[in-house]
Amino acid sequence: MPILLPEDMERPLPNMYLVRQEFDSSHLSDVAGAVREQMAKPEIQAKIRPGMRVAVAVGSRGIQNLCTIVKSVIDSLKQLEAIPFIVSAMGSHGEGTESGQRAVLAGYGITEERMGVPVVTSMDTVPLGQCKRNLTVWFDRTAWQSDLIIPINRIKLHTDFEGPLQSGLCKMLVIGLGNHKGCSAVHENPPQSFSSVIEAAAQMILEKAPVGFGLAVLENAYEKTFQVEAIPAEKLIPREKELLRLSRTLMPYLMLEEADVILCEEIGKDISGAGFDTNVLGRSCLRKHFSLPVPKYQRLVLLGLTQASHGNGIGVGLFDVITRRVAEQLDLNAMYANAVACNCLADVSIPCTVDSEEQALRVALKCCRGIDRDAPRVLRIKNTLCLDEIMVSEALLGAVRSNPRLTLLGKNEL
Repeated sequence: MPILLPEDMERPLPNMYLVRQEFDSSHLSDVAGAVREQMAKPEIQAKIRPGMRVAVAVGSRGIQNLCTIVKSVIDSLKQLEAIPFIVSAMGSHGEGTESGQRAVLAGYGITEERMGVPVVTSMDTVPLGQCKRNLTVWFDRTAWQSDLIIPINRIKLHTDFEGPLQSGLCKMLVIGLGNHKGCSAVHENPPQSFSSVIEAAAQMILEKAPVGFGLAVLENAYEKTFQVEAIPAEKLIPREKELLRLSRTLMPYLMLEEADVILCEEIGKDISGAGFDTNVLGRSCLRKHFSLPVPKYQRLVLLGLTQASHGNGIGVGLFDVITRRVAEQLDLNAMYANAVACNCLADVSIPCTVDSEEQALRVALKCCRGIDRDAPRVLRIKNTLCLDEIMVSEALLGAVRSNPRLTLLGKNEL
């Protein structure tokens, strides 16, 4: 039985046009130099002594210049005669296994050969005690047994919860270094309490574990490194709150107010922990309010999964239509392990699946109500990080021309 009526298949699809969105492009010209400068601050060097075994915590986010940043930290530690090594800090990602997390790090170029130090991805944890809401705080055993811990992470808005602390160093300490066990424990709390729970748990970790400082990374709307900052442990929580407010002003968003259908070319763990930034697309099973402007639209279509996700397609369940290519890319074990640990099963439900991109768009348009079917408003993006260039249908050109921060670049074929 055909999915669509003959007239649905025969109606011409709209012409698409390439549009540039203009954001603040300020960024660091010498990332390695900026890291070295931060590592040379007296209050940072005072934390490091010769012979110290230093655990450098690296997560599963697709941070721009991650290899450069991590290698610069390691080289600075070696110059101070410390003995650095890398520990994975990604909670349940990589199926919550040692081999899976090693593969995720390798996908970002974080390998023993490239970094020149051991990479440890043990899932063993130790309990540090209980904090807010009777949460048992679990912490990576390898990091716990080191002399000094340095988490490296990007500060930005989180996809699933709000509050003064979201995605960043504190979350990496609590969830990333909690490994699968700690991640699962934290996610038993409702999203409304996440920020306060993370703060309480991070405070306990900072008091009990040998965290010396964290290296915060901020990116601009073009995924370029805007700022790096080494923050001493005693100042980490209040300073991270300040950096989160700054990060919000740097984030990309969709500048159009309305559309009928949005096509997203890819989602992935390297793009966001939820697969895509819910603040950009306004879809979440955990929250109803979002921190960025979101276009009003009816249907959301997914066309692919990033290679760096290793089949973890969490977030796929928030789309209305996907292509068969997406379904074939999914590693259900990796995806379900992440979803169960995060208590967000709706994120991994399999949507309506069709054979091609064209059919996906036609199905999505068919399921829109009250639209001009001869001139539909279609918006296409690569992913929620790459929003400097988007594609729009002809029906949206008027809105493009009326916005001085949008520039029409030319016609494209869908």
